Amino acid sequence: MILMNSIGIVKTDFFTFAENEPFALDSGAALSPVTLAYETYGTLNADKSNAILICHALSGSAHAAGYHADDEPPGWWDDCIGPGKAFDTDRYFVICSNVLGSCYGSSGPTSINLAAERPYGLHFPVITIQDMVRAQAHLIDHLGIDTLFAVAGGSMGGMQVLAWAALFPQRIRAAIPLATTARHSPMLIAFSEVGRQAIYADPYWNDGDYYDQPQKPDAGLAVARMVGHITYLSDDSMQEKFGRRLRGRERFGYEFQTEFEVESYLKYNGNKFTRRFDANSYLYVTKAMDYFDLGAGNGSLADAFRGAADVQFLVVSFTSDWLYPTYHSKEIVKALTAVNADVTYLDILSRWGHDAFLLEVETMTELISSFLGRLSH
Repeated sequence: MILMNSIGIVKTDFFTFAENEPFALDSGAALSPVTLAYETYGTLNADKSNAILICHALSGSAHAAGYHADDEPPGWWDDCIGPGKAFDTDRYFVICSNVLGSCYGSSGPTSINLAAERPYGLHFPVITIQDMVRAQAHLIDHLGIDTLFAVAGGSMGGMQVLAWAALFPQRIRAAIPLATTARHSPMLIAFSEVGRQAIYADPYWNDGDYYDQPQKPDAGLAVARMVGHITYLSDDSMQEKFGRRLRGRERFGYEFQTEFEVESYLKYNGNKFTRRFDANSYLYVTKAMDYFDLGAGNGSLADAFRGAADVQFLVVSFTSDWLYPTYHSKEIVKALTAVNADVTYLDILSRWGHDAFLLEVETMTELISSFLGRLSH
């Protein structure tokens, strides 16, 4: 599908590989075939040197920018992708693909298992962040691109950026990991597990076999999203946005109903999430994040980056991010410095918590534009 809108040419497409030779996964399982949904923005230049890969977060999709229809919201990073924006589509060819395990067109538990002629459900193999990145490398090959000008992303997208630097350093000129980590800490694993347990406890989950049922595990998925959404905010942002204000009443009702604005907000976002995401996909993607530990099996985190000395890095953290606090980024910077990589690091003062990489638009535009501009010279 090719559309023309405010950011120029937007192309939505699907790439399928591993049809003859199965795609080997870190778990030891294999997947065949593999499909990735992806979108592109801007124009690839003649020598194919201006391509930037954007990696999305947990609930994101390939639809990173522009509009598919007038009545739909724009892509999830529309503020930063387009003419004159941080990722300037007048200069760069921007690619975003949906990760393995997700539910927006790429292979995942919602996909049809050709052998059984029904959705995989929990028969889909467990995947890792590194599996996601190896699949993306196949897509980049398909597009005929040898070297990416840059790879960028925040949160889980930042994990993919770091995996690119560890697995394919010779194929990227620059890496921009934002508000992320090189390993999921015990606290992060704990939050993931609470969300998964909420889904398991839903009476309609049915061990993941619910696709042909009239009822889906929406209640469990909504609670999982509510828990996750809290971690994306900060104490300051919640105080500013909600405080202790009541919703539609002037005094306490002394009953177990939704009374506070913050309660109403979380319920609304949890229920809204169930209309666009899949419960099984939530299990798979959060498990991939929990498994992520880039230093494991490599000796150390520095050893994981040993081949990335020629890659230029822009590492960004945010002061109010308690999901991936500043120390996570400092560990990344320390490891990169140990291998003499060219790394620029900023810890940005922000009150918006983990979501700051999406909300601090002016700061991110200036920062990323300047960094990419230096690479061009």
